[in-house]
Amino acid sequence: MGRSCCDQGGTSGKGAMSFEKATNTMSPTDPDELVEGEGGRELTVAFVGNPNCGKTTLFNAYTGANLKVANWPGVTVERKEGQTSFQGHPVKLVDLPGTYSLTCYTMEEQVTRDYVLSDDVDVIIDVVDASSLEHSLYLTIQLLELGKPVVIALNMMDIVHKRGMEIDTHRLPEMLGMPVVPICARKREGLGPLMHAAVHHQGVTHPDPIIHTHEVPGDLEGKHEMYAMVYSDALEHRIDAVAARFAELYPDKPNPRYHAIKLLEADEAITSRTPVDLPDILDRSYEDEFIRERYDFISEVVNEVVFNHDSRAATTDAVDRVLTNRFASIPIFLLIMGAVFALTFVVGDILKGFMELGLQWFSTSVSEALASAGVSELVSSLVVDGVINGVGTVLTFLPNIFILFLALAFLEDSGYMSRVAYVMDGIMGRLGLSGRAFIPMILGFGCSVPAIMASRALESPSDRKKVMLVTPFMSCSARLPIYILFSGMFFGSMASVVAYSMYVVGIVVALLVLLVLKHVGGRGELADNGTGENDMLLIELPEYKMPDAHTVWIYVWEKVKDYLSRAGTVIFAASVVMWVVLNFGVGGYVDGDMSASFGAMLGRLAVPVLAPLGLGDWRISLALVAGISAKEVVVSSIYVLFGAAGSAGASAALATQLSAIGFGPASALSLMVFCLLYVPCIATIATIHHESRSGRWTVFSVVFQLVVAWVVAFLTYGIASIFFG
Repeated sequence: MGRSCCDQGGTSGKGAMSFEKATNTMSPTDPDELVEGEGGRELTVAFVGNPNCGKTTLFNAYTGANLKVANWPGVTVERKEGQTSFQGHPVKLVDLPGTYSLTCYTMEEQVTRDYVLSDDVDVIIDVVDASSLEHSLYLTIQLLELGKPVVIALNMMDIVHKRGMEIDTHRLPEMLGMPVVPICARKREGLGPLMHAAVHHQGVTHPDPIIHTHEVPGDLEGKHEMYAMVYSDALEHRIDAVAARFAELYPDKPNPRYHAIKLLEADEAITSRTPVDLPDILDRSYEDEFIRERYDFISEVVNEVVFNHDSRAATTDAVDRVLTNRFASIPIFLLIMGAVFALTFVVGDILKGFMELGLQWFSTSVSEALASAGVSELVSSLVVDGVINGVGTVLTFLPNIFILFLALAFLEDSGYMSRVAYVMDGIMGRLGLSGRAFIPMILGFGCSVPAIMASRALESPSDRKKVMLVTPFMSCSARLPIYILFSGMFFGSMASVVAYSMYVVGIVVALLVLLVLKHVGGRGELADNGTGENDMLLIELPEYKMPDAHTVWIYVWEKVKDYLSRAGTVIFAASVVMWVVLNFGVGGYVDGDMSASFGAMLGRLAVPVLAPLGLGDWRISLALVAGISAKEVVVSSIYVLFGAAGSAGASAALATQLSAIGFGPASALSLMVFCLLYVPCIATIATIHHESRSGRWTVFSVVFQLVVAWVVAFLTYGIASIFFG
């Protein structure tokens, strides 16, 4: 068992010991010393901690940044920076990806460790979940060993008090040798004292020294008073030997002790960058011994400073017995999501009707105003038919989007969505993937771009590429207007069920593809390296809580803002391009005869491929091609192409136009399935290329998704035609 500041000491490692803090020989920095000239020198503070510990919530509280906060790992996939000030002095805050240790297995952990090891950070704020202290302190110990200024933010103290627990916030800093500040980021409590401690702790490169009053045997005597965590004699002798040799070989590298520990742990990154040739001492990996002794120390700390730490949240445990039940969990998840979609349709469609009336009034008013001003018919058509009706049609679905994301925000902030990832862990393992591979897939329900980026949380390159391949099958929010439109037109009271089924189909197709890849993808970039089934998901299941209104608002507003931004940029541009290709042909302006336009020519090229899917009209083909820019463009294009945009009851008018060409329920299902599975938007394709760093893989992904979409839509159309004729 490893020794620590509260260890059992003596020459044999046994017996009572006591300790007291010694005066720190390095004085903390006075805030006034930050000032250099008129603006003052900027202090850089990095937030580090486990996933779900509240780093991003704390970052938002200080900076006002509208970053997403969710109860599963992988949300912060790269560092985020923001600005604040303390007593007039500028402070740069950096929100780093969550990590459980400084031993790097994933890209997220690599980002965090590389940054905290760099010279860019002045102070590290270790954000600790106070309600789960024993799980958080492992990272804390490793941060202490870095030899950098560290301040503990003891977060979620509201949950600690709710559970009837108590934490001795005077004893804890004595044992760790660093400032400990109780806070509640969600309620914005303790933010001032925390930043005060961070500013004053700048320049403190070691924990406050701990005086070990027990007798230290042999040549270790007096050497470890600066360290909160002292290991067993055998490990300490090895650390001292490696550290001494390291200091000789790399005199410019700071903190030989930290590097010695990592070398003894056979850390691949440290070993490759700074090798040390001591074969008698570095004879094997001692990582297991370090892990065991750190947890011994953590156990001692928790027993010393936490009271009533065995108190459990009875409500959370009772609910989890149902929601994470082996047999009931997945059906319950499907029922909950079904209820979300029912709410999205029932309430959203009512508001959508008012939006359509408003669009008709605005479109008519602008058209009349342009005519009165003598504006040419060509320009008027561009403004009204191209821009207003194209963009406005997409905006009419905003109520449905808002309600969907409001419901999802409540589920996320309540702590439920992390249970979904936990429940899917076993399924993903049987598919040969890490349990955490389902997390990017869940994120894909919002947007495929951050979901693809979240694949960095996976250790295996082959796992990352598999996840990038199937994550676009998850139905992102941009596809929702397509489902709402076509299910509402052709399936009446069953519209919400049909739209919801698209989300289920996406999950099923993704899982089936992963199952096939497990058995046939044994070579090349998708080769199964055997890590998946053993690399289980490590995730904290947070306590169920009432969603925080501010966090929910940030989440919903970000989604709505993104939707509006796309309407004002990508969809606007696509609408203008669509108007041009529909109003001009080989002979110039077609004067309303779209069948002679460039768009018609392009659409007819795709008809032979799409006709077996029940999508044989050139206008539908052209809308699908336009949808590659952004999936919402499919809806706006369909309205414009069939001349139904900008009118009251636009959906009814469009349904009439579609029925006239033989487009019925079977074709509607085929179209929705094809839009679900075919090529993702341009932004997602660019992200896949960036994350995979391979043009060949990006092209393969696009072609693969097209093939899968065609096959599944073909089967859907064939089966649906049997039932709907």
